[in-house]
Amino acid sequence: MEMTDVIVVGAGPTGLMLADELALAGVSVRVLERRAAEPNITRAFAVHARTLELLDARGLADELLPRGVPVREIQPAPGATLDLLELPTRYPMILIAPQSGTEKVLAARADRLAVAVERDAEVVGLHQDADRVALDLADGRTVAARYVVGCDGAHSTIRRLAGIDFTGTQYETHIMLADVRLTSPPPQAMFAETSRAGVVIVVPFGDGWFRAIAWDRLREQVPLDVEPTMAEMRDAFGRIAGTDFGMTEQRWSSRFLSERRQAARYRAGRVFLAGDAAHVHSPLGGQGMNTGIQDAMNLGWKLAAAVRGQAAPDLLDTYETERHRVGAQVLALTDGFNRLILGRNPLRRVLQGLAIRTLLRFRPTRTRLAGRLTGLGIAYPAARSAHPWTGRRMPDVTCVEGRLYELLRDGRFLLVDSTGATSPDARVRVVRSADPAGLPAVTLVRPDGYVAWATDDRPDLAADAVTRWCGRSSLAEPGRPS
Repeated sequence: MEMTDVIVVGAGPTGLMLADELALAGVSVRVLERRAAEPNITRAFAVHARTLELLDARGLADELLPRGVPVREIQPAPGATLDLLELPTRYPMILIAPQSGTEKVLAARADRLAVAVERDAEVVGLHQDADRVALDLADGRTVAARYVVGCDGAHSTIRRLAGIDFTGTQYETHIMLADVRLTSPPPQAMFAETSRAGVVIVVPFGDGWFRAIAWDRLREQVPLDVEPTMAEMRDAFGRIAGTDFGMTEQRWSSRFLSERRQAARYRAGRVFLAGDAAHVHSPLGGQGMNTGIQDAMNLGWKLAAAVRGQAAPDLLDTYETERHRVGAQVLALTDGFNRLILGRNPLRRVLQGLAIRTLLRFRPTRTRLAGRLTGLGIAYPAARSAHPWTGRRMPDVTCVEGRLYELLRDGRFLLVDSTGATSPDARVRVVRSADPAGLPAVTLVRPDGYVAWATDDRPDLAADAVTRWCGRSSLAEPGRPS
């Protein structure tokens, strides 16, 4: 039986990101993909600020930026504008980039890291014991690994075979999608219009094609297997927005129902779920691919530590503790957008819109909403006795050795010391803050850019914190290509 450390099922953005993280850490990883060929359909297109930061932490953000169109302000409700330039980040934007572009960047890195992606490999059976997980494939083979991660989408085979419930509901409104060319595109980088007839959105891909999205109340009950025609899209845009922007060509279209569901748990023994296999929700807010990539960044270094025997006994459990909570928050956020924009009660929509416009007048509530939408506000639970920075996103501070997110690119922990009191340690990279004002005296930063531990006055406890998070082994980390 073929054996590896980790098998990732699914070669979408989540699966590729996870495989890249594992390979970076020197873990043997294999990706199984049911599809025989790479898809040419793009569903996701929004890359939020926190995802761009995490890609930057692996040297990938600069590769993706030329593939997209930056959006600097958005309207979370009619008449309410959120200025993304206020965000405290290197990437104050939503990058509109086709999912296929993100996958190409991640796949190219997988090639550099010698990750094996096996296509036309359909999983039909799963068996696990205390030491390994065995997967039966449709071609009669059985492959095995110490751990398996299902990144195989909303209809996840791994989730079903692991016996994990996927609870939630289905929205009633049918959504029409089409990739079109426009002779008179809107001046905004991302156009949206709402009326009693429905909602339409136009998103540029930057290559002359646009994604047209329509929630048309006249077509809510058209069967899902009936592809939207150019005439349907032009009619919907004409009634809802007053113009079809000169749609002249359509290369692809689809009709679907969005869902609001979350896996009851993200772990069953040695089997984990990430991305759409763990959570699906309304496309409003553009959260899906971002949440999946962030799942992968959270899980990757933890699985690697477990494979190397350096993980604390409860480390793998923290993946579900941290990310299930985030998934629930994303479902609540996108459900709120769905009710606001597509709700059938016009008075409620008006009142909700008024409430959002009022809240956005005040910086604290504006910052909180922006943090939830962009992922910059995500923080993980910490003990009451922990330093206030624990679990927070680490800002991209300047260190003597360079910019912090550049220093994270080898996937190791960073110990950011503003005191000079800590000793060199083979388990982490010790760096010195160039501007310690406002920072804890010593901060231990996880490979996914979140604070594991911090102190203002006890740098002598840093060695204990490193042992807690990185294990007792002083073995040098394996060399990692970027």
